[in-house]
Amino acid sequence: MARMPKVRLRLPVTRRGKRRLLQGAVAGCVLALLPATWVYAAAAPRVRDVGDVPSAPVAMVFGAGLWEGKPSPYLAHRLDAAVQLYREGKVRVVLVTGDNSRDDYDEPDAMRTYLTKHGVPASRIVNDFAGFDTWDSCARARRVFGVKQAVLISQGFHIRRALALCEAAGIDAYGVGVDAVHDVTWYAGGAREVFASGKAALNALVRPSPRFLGPHEPGVERALAADGR
Repeated sequence: MARMPKVRLRLPVTRRGKRRLLQGAVAGCVLALLPATWVYAAAAPRVRDVGDVPSAPVAMVFGAGLWEGKPSPYLAHRLDAAVQLYREGKVRVVLVTGDNSRDDYDEPDAMRTYLTKHGVPASRIVNDFAGFDTWDSCARARRVFGVKQAVLISQGFHIRRALALCEAAGIDAYGVGVDAVHDVTWYAGGAREVFASGKAALNALVRPSPRFLGPHEPGVERALAADGR
């Protein structure tokens, strides 16, 4: 059997070659960070606290994982913020958007159960079972549920990307970045955002259909109409 020839990476030896390699590396880093810079700049003015976020008809809570069928601590913090906004009258309906791609994994129903246990009426909660990622959640909120204005709720490392994508989807939104312990999950989430920003920029530019679009769902409209305001 013939041996495959060995390929050796040769670094430049001349000063000019080394300078070009350095310039190329710097240019690559700049290009890689451009999407993250766009996300931050586009969304930063609309990130608020629970206490000073403007009122909106709908609060959108993005899924963040389940532990033994119940919301993870990160997701529970998001839901607690939604409960506070509802109690203070800043939102009238809560749209919970998450993954229900398997029979044994149902983020939206777990989120609904948590909210009702903390005082949000079931009639004020609408489930989106196909929020498989942030773009799908934003696109479906606008195209399937008819959401035009919303308060988005997520952790600080994710909220800016959610705002940028919901704006691209046609939603006028402000975001609440809830506090989180700076643990391994927090640092991993922050690092992931650098790479996820590239996909977000592409989604904002192309605006693809979500993986599952489906027909119009009137749940948000009915809940708002029943509110009588």
